[in-house]
Amino acid sequence: MTVRIVVADDQAMVRAGLRMVVESEPGMEVVGEAGDGMEAVAVARRLLPDVVLMDISMPRMDGLAAARQLLGGPNPPKIIMLTTFDTDENLYAALRAGTSGFLLKVSPPEQLVEAIKVVAAGDSLLDPAVTTRVIASFAGRHEPVRPPRLSELTPRELEVLRRLARGLTNAEIAAELFVGEATVKTHVARVLMKLRLRDRAQAVVFAYESGVVRPGVEAG
Repeated sequence: MTVRIVVADDQAMVRAGLRMVVESEPGMEVVGEAGDGMEAVAVARRLLPDVVLMDISMPRMDGLAAARQLLGGPNPPKIIMLTTFDTDENLYAALRAGTSGFLLKVSPPEQLVEAIKVVAAGDSLLDPAVTTRVIASFAGRHEPVRPPRLSELTPRELEVLRRLARGLTNAEIAAELFVGEATVKTHVARVLMKLRLRDRAQAVVFAYESGVVRPGVEAG
């Protein structure tokens, strides 16, 4: 099955380079390009790609705003943010937007190809430990806001969410709660569904920003 990709970057040479890398890999196809955020939204909504490679800094609408529009709409693609600078600010912004991760533009071609494969398969590019560290650092700057939908979680689902916020894997959560991994997987799926979140990274953001866990406090 071919992975369909849209490339969004305001530099034509960068788009050409990304296209060359992607289309040298069997099973991947660039189906469209965009030179700014507004065009990226329009192209992705028209072509319905599996993955969008999205530059953070673009004219008219930046990549993060474009990502939010796409991820908030029907049939959202997986989005990999492309950036020149490896900063926690960029990573946190990408996480809050609900993207599958971000990649430096100077990354080697094989890393780009692997990233596309990972997100196309439904996984996140982000290391759980890094994700938790960054979110804890930035979320702690604001007073938590407890959304009403948090009350939809059962006590056990709340325990699972707290452990997700610590960056634990399903196996680690299962060991702490003395249940099977399959049970944990079911709980995680229900947490994401009830809170209307796309993935574990968004669950970590939600846990900190809602006050379920607090920076510097061990989640129990």
